[in-house]
Amino acid sequence: MAENKEELKKRLTPIQFEVTQKNGTERPFQNEYWDLMEEGLYIDIVSGEPLFSSKEKFESNCGWPSFTKPLKEEKVTEHLDTTMGMRRTEVRSKNADSHLGHVFPDGPPPEGMRYCINSAALKFIPKDKLEEEGYGEFRSLFED
Repeated sequence: MAENKEELKKRLTPIQFEVTQKNGTERPFQNEYWDLMEEGLYIDIVSGEPLFSSKEKFESNCGWPSFTKPLKEEKVTEHLDTTMGMRRTEVRSKNADSHLGHVFPDGPPPEGMRYCINSAALKFIPKDKLEEEGYGEFRSLFED
């Protein structure tokens, strides 16, 4: 059963709640994962659903974590966002419906996409902690 907003408000930090439940955005270059390049998995802070891998993370100089693609396309949804006088594509987690960030068509080849994701919407699981955190099935992503 999904948590209600009051339960989430107690469990998440204020910025995590603002970003995931109120479509907020954290400050660029002042968030937890914008420059983290360690190998591991990025999961939805609300549901624990694996969303992105460090294998697809790249330095975009935008101030937020950026990925070329999600771990599995079907785990995220895309929606037209016309707020703030712009036309953008919002990215949400499918299972928890958490606001994650936006996707732009200015990423590196071959995908050419930049999933610009708020750190506050994610939890990072380092590759050496995957098993103990319950994500051992993803260990093979980081083996040469």
